[in-house]
Amino acid sequence: MTDRRRRNAPAGRHSRTRQITPRAHWLLLSVLVVTLSVALLLQGYTHHMFGITSDNVTGTRGSSAAVPTQVAHGGPVIADAATSAHTAQVQARTIALTFDDGPDPVWTPRILDVLRRNHVHATFFVVGTEVVAHPELIRRIVAEGHQIGIHTFTHPDLAHLAPWQRSLELRETQLAVAGAAGVTTALLRPPFSSKNDALDDADWSVLKQADAAGYVTVLTTQDAEDWQRPGVDRILANATPHGHGGQIMLMHDGGGDRSQTVAALNTLIPRLKAQGFTFAAVSDAVGMAGPVQPAGLVDHLQGLALIKVLQGGDWAVWLLGLLMYAAGAISVLRAVVVLIAARRHRRLRTRHRSRLWGPPMTAPVSVIVPAYNESAGIEAAVRSLLASDHPVEVIVVDDGSTDGTADLVESLGLPVRVIRQQNAGKPAALNTGLAAATWDLVVMVDGDTVFEPDTVRTIVQPFADPRVGAVSGNAKVVNRGGLLGRWQHIEYVVGFNLDRRLFDLAQCMPTVPGAVGAFRRRALLDLGGVSDVTLAEDTDLTMALCRAGWRVVYEEDAKAWTEAPASLNALWRQRYRWCYGTLQAMWKHRGALVQRGAAGKLGRRGLIYLLLFQVLLPLLAPVVDIFALYGLIFLDPVRIIGLWLAFLLLQLLMGLYAFRLDGERPGPLWSLPLQQFVYRQLMYLVVIQSVFTAVSGSRLRWQRMERYGSLKAPTGTEAPRNDCFPQEPGFPQPVPYEAHAQPGSYGGSAQPAPYGVPHQGPHNDHRQAAPHETPQWY
Repeated sequence: MTDRRRRNAPAGRHSRTRQITPRAHWLLLSVLVVTLSVALLLQGYTHHMFGITSDNVTGTRGSSAAVPTQVAHGGPVIADAATSAHTAQVQARTIALTFDDGPDPVWTPRILDVLRRNHVHATFFVVGTEVVAHPELIRRIVAEGHQIGIHTFTHPDLAHLAPWQRSLELRETQLAVAGAAGVTTALLRPPFSSKNDALDDADWSVLKQADAAGYVTVLTTQDAEDWQRPGVDRILANATPHGHGGQIMLMHDGGGDRSQTVAALNTLIPRLKAQGFTFAAVSDAVGMAGPVQPAGLVDHLQGLALIKVLQGGDWAVWLLGLLMYAAGAISVLRAVVVLIAARRHRRLRTRHRSRLWGPPMTAPVSVIVPAYNESAGIEAAVRSLLASDHPVEVIVVDDGSTDGTADLVESLGLPVRVIRQQNAGKPAALNTGLAAATWDLVVMVDGDTVFEPDTVRTIVQPFADPRVGAVSGNAKVVNRGGLLGRWQHIEYVVGFNLDRRLFDLAQCMPTVPGAVGAFRRRALLDLGGVSDVTLAEDTDLTMALCRAGWRVVYEEDAKAWTEAPASLNALWRQRYRWCYGTLQAMWKHRGALVQRGAAGKLGRRGLIYLLLFQVLLPLLAPVVDIFALYGLIFLDPVRIIGLWLAFLLLQLLMGLYAFRLDGERPGPLWSLPLQQFVYRQLMYLVVIQSVFTAVSGSRLRWQRMERYGSLKAPTGTEAPRNDCFPQEPGFPQPVPYEAHAQPGSYGGSAQPAPYGVPHQGPHNDHRQAAPHETPQWY
C-alpha cells in the first residue's frame, strides 16, 4: 500500500491498526530462544550428562597416600577435612539408616510408610534432579522428622570432575532442597563412596573441597547391597550387624526397583529392635548438633526458581519431542501426497494430451506488463513476448517509473502499447492494462520475466475448456548461479511446481504467479479487477476466481524465466511480502471453508494445505533443528544424524523426481544439504516474522524488488514482425498464429538458463531508483 493510498483511505479503515515495530518481534523471539536454550542446556546437563547408576566403584582405585591415617581407620562421619581432619563413630547398638538416590515417587513413600509404622527416623541423601522432579516428597521427609543430606545433583563421580563442576553439583542440590523444603543441610554423601578405607587421593580432594564449602561427609560402615537386588533374604543378611557396634547402614530408596528394600525393612527393623538396637538419624547417632537448618529467604527463592526452570526444561523437551514428531509426520505426509499427486498429474496429462482441453486456441492474446523502474530487464521481456509463436498484443503499463522505463520501451520501435500512469501500485497497473486490453484472454507477466516462443500459445490452450478461468505457468529461475540462485532454483522446481501439480489435480489452485499467468478478461472484470487489499495480489485474485466457480489449472509446459533475488536481504523482502500477503489472502477468503462447489474445494483443500504446509510446518520446522542440536549434545548423536540423513534423503528423492518432471538436470541438487543450514532457516524466519506481523495487526508496506539485468533479449525482434497486431481497440483481428513465421527456439529444458547472459543494449545505463523513491513492489 502506498503512502498516498494510506493517506486517502477512509478514516475508520486503519484507525484500529496497531503499529508494532518489527524489532520488538525479534526482541521477543530472541528472549524466547535464549530462555529455551538455557532451559534445554540445564535439562540436558541434569538428565543426560551423568545419572543414577549402580554403586559399583567407578574405575580403578588410585593411591591413598594423601588420606590421613586417622581418617582411613576412623569413623564414617568426617569433619574438617581441609584443616585438622577428624571423624566420629556411631554409638554402640545404634543404627543410622541412610537411603540414597531418591526421592522416588514409588519407593520413597513406601519406605516412609514403613519407617512411620515402626517409629524410626532415618537420613535421606537426595539427588538434586529427583528433588526437582518430586519436591513434595522432600517436604514429607522433613515434615515426618527425617534428616536430609545431599547426594549431588546428577549423581556423578565427583573425583572425576573439575573443581568448578563439584561446586556446581553441591550448590545446585542445596538450592533444590532449599526451594523444595525450605531447609539447608550440612550432610554430604559423595556418589560411589563406601567405607573409610576405600578412600584414595582423588576422593580425599573431594572431601577437602566439600569441607571448605561447609559440608560434613557421611560414609558407611555396612552396605545392605540392595542396589544389586539380590533378594530379600540376602539384603537382610547384609544389613544385620555382627556384634553390638553402631552402624551407618547404606540402603536405597531410588535408582530402580526397590521392592526388595521395602520388604526387607518390614522385617529388619523389628528384628534389630528385638536384638536391642535403636534407630536414629545420622546426627543423633554420632552426637552431631543440628546439621539441618531453615534456609534463608534468598536461598529459598533461588531454589524455587531453579526448580521452576528445570521443570520448565522438562516440559520444553517433552513439547519439543511432540512437535518434532508432528513436524516429521507432516513432512512425510506432504512428501507422500505431493509425489503421488505429481505422478498421477503427469500420467493424466501424458495420456490425454491430445484431447485434454478441446480445439486449439488460436485467438490473439493481450499481454499486460506492469512496470515500475524496470529498465534493467524490460527490453528483454518485451522482445521475448514479441517473439511468441502466437499473436499477441503487448501492453506495458508504466506505473510512474523514475528510471525512464517507458521512454526505453517507446524507443525500441516495436509494436508495443505503452500506457503511462502516476505511481499507484501493481494492482492498479494491472487494472489499467485490463481496461485497455483488446482480447478476452490476457496474460500477465512481470517486467523481470522473459517467455519462450511457445509460452503464450501453450498457456492459453486450457481456455478451450469454458470452465477454466485462469492458468498458471511454470516459472523458472534464470539467474541460478551461486548457492543462493541454486537454492531458489531448487525451491521453484521442487516446492512451487510440485505443489501446483497437486493443486491442479485437487482443483484448488491458490496462486497463479505474477511472473506467468493467463486469465479470462471477463472473469476478472466480473470480480471488479485486481484487488489491492493484500500484498499478494496474485494469490488474492486466484482465490477469488476459485470462489467465483472458475477452474484454475497448471500448465507445466508454459515456461517463463524470471530473475530471483541475488542477495539474502532482497530474498528476505520478497518472501516476507509473499508470505504476509498469502496470510492476508487466506484470512480474506476463509469463508471458502464452509462453502460448496469450487469454493469449498479451495477452502477445505487449498487453504488447509497452505495452513499445514506453508504456515504450521515452517513454524514447527525450527523445533526439528533445536531438538537435533539437543540430541547431538545430550542424546545419541548417531541416531540423530541417522534421522537427519533420512530426512535429507526424502528431500533428495523429491528433488530428483521433481527435476525429472520438469526436464531439469539434477546437478544443482548437490547443494541441497547446504540448503538445510542457511536457506531453510531463512524461510522459517520469514514465516515467523510474517505471523508476528499478522497477529500484531501491523501492516507491511510495498517495496521494490532489485533488478540485476540478467535477462537476455531474444534476437529477431528488432523490427515489428506482425503489423496486423492491434495497437488500439478497433484494429482488424490478427490472423492465426500458424500464418506467422516461427522464431528460433530458446533452448528448451536442455539448456537451463537460455537468458543467462545480460543484454548489452544501448539502454542499460538508465538510472536505477533509490529505495526511498520506490513505494511499490513488483
